[in-house]
Amino acid sequence: MHKPPPTIGPVQTPLAFIAQRWTPSPRVLRRAALSAVVMSVLIIVTGGAVRLTGSGLGCDTWPKCTDDSLFATPEQGLHGAIEFGNRMLTYVLSAAVGWAIIAARSTKPWRRNLTRWGWAQFWIVMSNAVLGGITVWMGLNPWTVAGHFLAANALLTVAVITWHRTGEGDTAPRPRVPGPVRKLSWAIAVVSSLLIALGTTVTGAGKHAGDSSDVPRMPWDWTDAAHLHAIAAWAVCALAVAMWLVLRVVDAPDDVRARARDLLIVLLAQGGIGYVQYFTGVPELLVAAHMLGSSLMWIAVLRLALSLRERPLPAAEVPAQADPELATA
Repeated sequence: MHKPPPTIGPVQTPLAFIAQRWTPSPRVLRRAALSAVVMSVLIIVTGGAVRLTGSGLGCDTWPKCTDDSLFATPEQGLHGAIEFGNRMLTYVLSAAVGWAIIAARSTKPWRRNLTRWGWAQFWIVMSNAVLGGITVWMGLNPWTVAGHFLAANALLTVAVITWHRTGEGDTAPRPRVPGPVRKLSWAIAVVSSLLIALGTTVTGAGKHAGDSSDVPRMPWDWTDAAHLHAIAAWAVCALAVAMWLVLRVVDAPDDVRARARDLLIVLLAQGGIGYVQYFTGVPELLVAAHMLGSSLMWIAVLRLALSLRERPLPAAEVPAQADPELATA
């Protein structure tokens, strides 16, 4: 008896397999994206803690902690445990990014652009892990340390955009304020980026080298770098005040004005911490608080810029598919 030739169906990727069997609610999707934002901030702050405790070379090689051990050893003491713990947080960060990717891929209909934003986070995490290893190999060279920090902020940028996009549709963006106001928001973003970059020059020349050994510093006086950093901070503050006033003049939506207010509050707190740490000899605790403030400031800048345009959700998605928890939130 003649048997028909066996047929082989298309092989599904793991993501497609999960997407076929699970559809996240809008609330779950947004929480998945937010978890990546939270972990991005946490990895920045804990990375600063590694440096501030002098644990930057607690694990003296990479990807292992020692030449003979993947894990920190008792001989490496507290510094080894701190550095190894920060490395382990990268896996938690990767899990958060993975959850965001899976949730984006599993939405119905599939939002390809949102999934691409999630994958962008994944590749930044992987590349920054390698850059962190290079930083260890180079004995905490301040230039690679600065690059490691800036790459972490690039991850935070993409994570915030992904989080924001989970609450939008995939149509072309529609402006909510006049063009000059949007240009002002981009000016704030550009000067804020410069402010963060100048902050790395203060750190790279300053007292907290990240290790108790003779780590090289950037070739200028850290107080001069701090003064230049302060000038950029005042420029951001001036632009933020101008934005807050302009939004009132053009009668911008309430949520947009709230974003401008939030930015001013964060800038006020961050500026206060910055000046106190400068005049008190940059104590470790205040430096850590300043690093957290840097991340919160950048999030506020991005949320303000993103709030100036909208991508409405398709009408069909709103009434029947809405998450009941969102309706009561």
